[in-house]
Amino acid sequence: MTSRSSASVFTPLTATVPTVPTVQYGRQGRIAILLLDNPPVNGLGDTVRLGLFDGIAQATQDDAVAAIVILGAGKVFCGGADIRQFNAPAASAQPTLRQVIARIEQSAKPVVAAIHGVALGGGMELALGCHYRIASADASLGLPEVNLGLVPGGGGTQRLPRLIGVPAALELIQGGKPVRGDKAVALGMADALIDGDPLAAAMAFAERVAGLPGAHPVIARRPCADAAGVDFAARSAAVSAKARNALAQRAAIACVQAATRLPIDAGLDDERARFDQLVASTESKALRHLFFAEREAPKVAALPAGASLRTVARVGILGAGTMGAGIAMAFANAGIAVTLLEQQQAALDRGLAMIRRNYEITAAKGKLTAQEIAQRMACITPTLADAALADADLVIEAVFEDMAVKKAVFARLDALCKPGAILATNTSRLSIDVIAASTSRPQDVIGLHFFSPANVMKLLEVVQGERTAPEVIATCMKMARAIGKIPVLVRVCEGFVGNRMLTPYWREAGFLLEEGASPQQVDGALTRFGMAMGPLAMADLAGMDINWATRKRLAPTRPAHLRYSKVADRICEQGRFGQKTNAGYYRYEAGSRAPLPDPAVDALIRACAAEAGIERREVSDEEIVERCMLALANEGARILEEGIARRAADIDVVYVHGYGFPAWRGGPMFHAETIGLGRTLEKIRALNAIHGEHWTPAPLLVRLVAQGRETFAAG
Repeated sequence: MTSRSSASVFTPLTATVPTVPTVQYGRQGRIAILLLDNPPVNGLGDTVRLGLFDGIAQATQDDAVAAIVILGAGKVFCGGADIRQFNAPAASAQPTLRQVIARIEQSAKPVVAAIHGVALGGGMELALGCHYRIASADASLGLPEVNLGLVPGGGGTQRLPRLIGVPAALELIQGGKPVRGDKAVALGMADALIDGDPLAAAMAFAERVAGLPGAHPVIARRPCADAAGVDFAARSAAVSAKARNALAQRAAIACVQAATRLPIDAGLDDERARFDQLVASTESKALRHLFFAEREAPKVAALPAGASLRTVARVGILGAGTMGAGIAMAFANAGIAVTLLEQQQAALDRGLAMIRRNYEITAAKGKLTAQEIAQRMACITPTLADAALADADLVIEAVFEDMAVKKAVFARLDALCKPGAILATNTSRLSIDVIAASTSRPQDVIGLHFFSPANVMKLLEVVQGERTAPEVIATCMKMARAIGKIPVLVRVCEGFVGNRMLTPYWREAGFLLEEGASPQQVDGALTRFGMAMGPLAMADLAGMDINWATRKRLAPTRPAHLRYSKVADRICEQGRFGQKTNAGYYRYEAGSRAPLPDPAVDALIRACAAEAGIERREVSDEEIVERCMLALANEGARILEEGIARRAADIDVVYVHGYGFPAWRGGPMFHAETIGLGRTLEKIRALNAIHGEHWTPAPLLVRLVAQGRETFAAG
């Protein structure tokens, strides 16, 4: 029997009769072994299910076999269903997982699941179908299907409550968070811990249980789970409507409730019906789209011969303001040494106080200990001396968003930093190439656009300059994952991906105000659509002066014949910059962030509309959502065609993780695909006919529709 490298050392078996390539069958003494060998995570695709089904039959019919062990090759037991087969014939091909488990349960010979690495989703359900389970202490066991907008579909919601009780099972199934192997044993999910080699431990365990008298335990033969003390209706009502997987959470609660009321077969039918309904839903398809997109985004091309990743052991950060402090926390949280540089002691003190205050807020929620705060603070070395950056492997500037300031900073860094140090800018819009030209080493310059608050937000736009070295790119992509970020590689243009797409999004919001909508209607329509914030409340939060400066900088490049809303400029001219001044599109009471309608802004909007000759009308919520979403998708298609983003899915990752786009809608590009590319183009052309040049369809979209394509993905 051969296998990929794994935690187990496999010795030759007395018989090797593979049923399918993805499941290897063999026997050592009286123990039959079924080895899942389906890289990368031994997913339960159609061939694996067939191999298990046939392997169990072979073992039960072999008089020389006293017990059966199922384990995984490589680093894991089983990562669950093969998600790529969902909504495809292979997903429902027989034998199903339910049929595989039924065959295991019918076996008079004990079947032992030997879990190392992970047993997640269908992998956990397979283990629950076995008579016994043993697990490595550091293994990860759970039913995380709700994270993909699904419920377990192989009996997990029916067997787990019967095994460990409703409260614990509900926590695992609704929450979707796995537990370690040692916790699983304590909960009763597993019977024993693996000590040493999984195969050896499994064989010893199997030999022991093979000699036990009577029938071996089958979870499905237990009575209904006890619902005492659990209020399912209250639990379902408590699910946040804004949760990315609200539908799946409520379905999971209903499935567990069924385990307290229905016999096993009826409960399995109910679970499967809910699974089938969810797997066909847009919400689950969107979450699965993001699941793969988030894993694809960090991948970059192999390094050229002779190139290697650079070491990032110490990071220098220029600026201890809100962004610089957040970036420092992101690295300190990962245990990476940080040198935090400021020009004035007062500014440095404020930054350190902000960092400590943020950690103390987290500790107050029970998520950090005093010792952990001390450890993270110890990672940050404050300084007023430029020379302290001389030994940094990576330096990130988080100073004022002005090209002259940035160029001066990078000229200083060029003279100060050691050879091979990566020089990064946190700019959100400015050209990396222009910044890099102020140094003698443009190959070492890159953009690292963190999103505020940088210690919380997952997204990191990694901006590749024209001359950025491949190893610098690869190092930063790896570093981003090390500090818990989802990196998306983009190229240089005004605003990169996220902020460039904000321009037409905000443009339409401004036009809709002039045409008759109120700020609260625009924001309300888009938050009901699922956006975390409306565009106008977001502008107030970010600070309207920042985008005002950008608009003034770009004013000379704006075609004079194109419609331009002056609403935002007029608001800024009155010194209303958003929450920081207690007034922007909304007004704010002192100490409050709650946006309040302001008649003064309504009057300003009416005045701008009259000046522009716009006759105001009633605007529907549907029009607000449609125009703002189509503006995002159309600009996204331009970005994709220009090569600013590598994939449409990367754009979706940017918008979900950086701009509050609802995950259950998949991102603006996936949303356009959900509408249909043909229908999307039709709507954009209709808007073009009404509103003119701003709505010129993206050439890529026109071309894809002409080709009959249904997706932005290449191929």
